[in-house]
Amino acid sequence: MKVIRLVKQRQFVQRRFSLIFVLCFGLFLMGISSTTLGKEVEDKDITNHIETEFWADNTIPSNAVDVETEDGIVTLTGTVDNILAKDRARKIAEATVGVRAVVNRINVVPPVALTDDEVEKAVRSALLLDPATESYEVEVQVNDGVVKLTGMVDSWQEKQLCTLVAKGVMGVVDVKNDIAIDYKIQRSDEEIEQEVKQRLANDVMVDDALINVRVEDKKVILTGAVGSLQEKNRARNDAWVGGVDSVDTEGLDIEWWARDKMRRKNLYVSRTDAEIKQAVKDAFIYDPRVYSFEIGVDVSYGTVTLSGIVDNLKAKKAAENDAKNTMGIARVINNIKVRPAVVPSNEELVIRTNKALHDDPYIGRFDIDVSAFGGMVYLSGKVNTSWEKNRAEFVAEGVKGVLYVVNNIDYQYKWVWKPDWQIREDVKSQLFWSPFVDEDKVNVTVDNGIVTLTGKVDTYSERQSAEDNAYEGGAKDVINDLTVTYNYYGPRYYSPYSPYGYYPAP
Repeated sequence: MKVIRLVKQRQFVQRRFSLIFVLCFGLFLMGISSTTLGKEVEDKDITNHIETEFWADNTIPSNAVDVETEDGIVTLTGTVDNILAKDRARKIAEATVGVRAVVNRINVVPPVALTDDEVEKAVRSALLLDPATESYEVEVQVNDGVVKLTGMVDSWQEKQLCTLVAKGVMGVVDVKNDIAIDYKIQRSDEEIEQEVKQRLANDVMVDDALINVRVEDKKVILTGAVGSLQEKNRARNDAWVGGVDSVDTEGLDIEWWARDKMRRKNLYVSRTDAEIKQAVKDAFIYDPRVYSFEIGVDVSYGTVTLSGIVDNLKAKKAAENDAKNTMGIARVINNIKVRPAVVPSNEELVIRTNKALHDDPYIGRFDIDVSAFGGMVYLSGKVNTSWEKNRAEFVAEGVKGVLYVVNNIDYQYKWVWKPDWQIREDVKSQLFWSPFVDEDKVNVTVDNGIVTLTGKVDTYSERQSAEDNAYEGGAKDVINDLTVTYNYYGPRYYSPYSPYGYYPAP
């Protein structure tokens, strides 16, 4: 009996010790979690993540670019061969959780030495051939590869589009945009404030609930909190509505805990079809590629159908993108027709497309075959990555007279084998560092390199971001079973994955 009693006492002590150990270990994990989920992210972790992203991105020469982080401020140094790669490095850093600012000191050294006259001629040609900027009164000067733009446009968005077009020219090392904005209508501070609030509320990439808007003498002042530097920049862009002279975001703090849904009580409010329709139309007003066209917008249970006629393919694609980035939509059906005033001959279309591809900083080094028939452009050849394939299509879509692009370009996809457990950890890491995905709502399983995502997310863009993160984490393929949930409005609510686009609320 004594022996049995001693054994039971020992078992009790062991169980008690195990319980204490589990509790202590749980508290330890909670400590780690509270540190991880707090307001601070370690600088070294930020640097390591950005470095990893650069290695995974085929457009950035990782060996030639260095990353340093101090107190959440990332400094990029090194050399790239085109300004788009410099901008891409900055955007990757801005999209990293915990980054408060990016100092981009990367130098641009073009692989082929071009004279300033050659670069100036190419920039002028690009602005003239772009369907949206062809009518702008813009002057171009180039000094040591630095492009200076002057002139007058009607909106801040038109001014930014000119910069974007100039940066797409080979040989450009920087762009100084001194274009002035001539607003046709003067607006009161109250009108500007209401429109800024509306634009922030309609942007699927911005949480407007944490942002305060004030306007003083045509100056927009944004204060509050956002979850990432990228969200801050997007909010700043949204604030440039008609009549605005400047935007101040100094008081808009980057607090990555803002992703926590417990802090965001009204993250995504329900929208009626009428509200969604008006929001999409408002988005068109601020897109220089779209605003001059009469685009029809029809909304049924959150599904947006676009119709109408535009004279270039870029306008059609831009309208679809504007709709997808609008709060509350389930999916977009793009029935817009492309009808140029004049359809160039097949030969002329081939010449224009070849020139556009040749002048592009990324695609110019590849041998791409171009053919055309009745406004349809066919691309074939070989590039290194899927990104370059998509870039070639993007460039061809911007050629005047192109109705549709058939992309038959081939690339060598090489999946690097990793054990399933490592892929899962890498995908989870990508989700953690993404400012657009709530990782707690996404379940990740891996089988023979194929990643399956399950769970519920708030928006279509969050669903797509999670899929992108899975590929970035090393997935051979991705099965995206994430469902997009929306709040109720009326007796039904909509889902892009229901056979009828909606179903009765429970």
